[in-house]
Amino acid sequence: MSGAAYNAAVELVDRHVAEGRGARIAYRDERGACSYGELAQRIDAAGNALAAMGIEPEQRVLLVMLDGVDFVATFLGAMKLGAVPVPVSTMLKPPDYALFVHDSRARAVVVSDALAPLVAAAGAPRAITASELAALATRQPATLTPFATTADDVAFWLYSSGSTGAPKAAIHLHSHLLRTAELYARGVLGLRDDDVVYSAARLFFAYGLGNSLTFPLAVGATAVLRAERPTPASVARVLRDEQPTVFCAVPTLFAALLADEDVRAHGLSPALRISTSAGEGLPRHIGEAWRARFGSDILDGIGSTEMLHIFISNRPGDIRYGTTGKPVPGYEVKLVGDDGEPVGDGEEGSLWVSGPTACAGYWNQRERSLATFHGPWTRTGDRYVRDRDGYYTYCGRSDDMLKVGGIWVSPFEVESALAAHDAVLEAAVVGAPDGDGLVKPKAFVVLKPGRSGDAALVDELKRFVKDRLAPYKYPRTIEIVAELPKTPTGKVQRYKLRAG
Repeated sequence: MSGAAYNAAVELVDRHVAEGRGARIAYRDERGACSYGELAQRIDAAGNALAAMGIEPEQRVLLVMLDGVDFVATFLGAMKLGAVPVPVSTMLKPPDYALFVHDSRARAVVVSDALAPLVAAAGAPRAITASELAALATRQPATLTPFATTADDVAFWLYSSGSTGAPKAAIHLHSHLLRTAELYARGVLGLRDDDVVYSAARLFFAYGLGNSLTFPLAVGATAVLRAERPTPASVARVLRDEQPTVFCAVPTLFAALLADEDVRAHGLSPALRISTSAGEGLPRHIGEAWRARFGSDILDGIGSTEMLHIFISNRPGDIRYGTTGKPVPGYEVKLVGDDGEPVGDGEEGSLWVSGPTACAGYWNQRERSLATFHGPWTRTGDRYVRDRDGYYTYCGRSDDMLKVGGIWVSPFEVESALAAHDAVLEAAVVGAPDGDGLVKPKAFVVLKPGRSGDAALVDELKRFVKDRLAPYKYPRTIEIVAELPKTPTGKVQRYKLRAG
């Protein structure tokens, strides 16, 4: 198959038109509905417009685009042309965009009109707004012949969120998109053509790209896209107005929705049959509270930019809250100890994964590639424990683990205990030296709306954790903060908390 012509844009969209499904609705965004037939035309138009700009196969095109059909058309239009789209966060500053342009050597930047000043301030060469690209497309041929890529050709790059520092570009192939749809969307979610999917995770994020682009297009379903920032209020409004059957978010947003007074009063989508969570571990109490409140489950899972989407997950009919579930069929995982040997059930280890969607490596980062990719195996940087029933429980990131009194402590375990208190919206735990220079857990806590922090609450939170965990794990210091530093994809940047 690797030598045969294969272009993922054809498989995701043109196939539906050729098989008579062109009238089906592919997307609903702020501009209205877009059918599969209309989407195919917009993809061809975007690809032809890029070609008119001089973009050639294998050249990179940076996308700084808000969620909407324009993003999908440009992303897939570039791929159909044989070029390599590189979507990046829409929540950054001009120096960040300057870095991406320099690192990727992008030949052009396509930017949503509202974000154009940020890209202009970055000094990006050959930047064009989405509306300018659309205008250019009207002067080009109406159809685009797909470039003869193969399944093993480079299709797109995704920059990691950089939760531990500088981002790196993961190189993905044309085959990877459809494989994630086959293994996770169909195999775990049971996604159908009558589903309506809404992902609060954005398209520039690997998790959101699968949720809003790959998965619905692969099965002929409909996806809802919104350019606005996904706050609890905006997300609740979309869930009520659009009535999705599948909702995808991160743990922080699920917690915020549960705490929102408007959501308490008016509820969400009664059509919702399942939700998915990734990005960080989902605390058990959030999953249980969501099921009790809304009558549907959250499938917690773990994926990564390097693997493109989720490779361990809970699944309908087999949910064990507090765990990440079991490996997605088609992926193999193992836990490795500090000595490099596999660990047994009940022992904590470093998570490694092998599967058909692993990226080809990091662009221009040889040392980091060698440290992460080992033959068919990818070292994730996450620490897990597997029970005797085969369920995997998240223990934290390898670089976030604390050693307290000679014993390893998982920040995630302490954070989950704190977050179970009814005054706490979210928490992050890092290591901080005490008066003797010894590392002890320190917690940064965001309170729920209407709650205020004082010394009495801090003492109460410490006792609350002591009652639930081994005594040495409780945070010796708790600092009440307005918000936690996060990446654009919602991951807590603990290195910033450690730096003070």
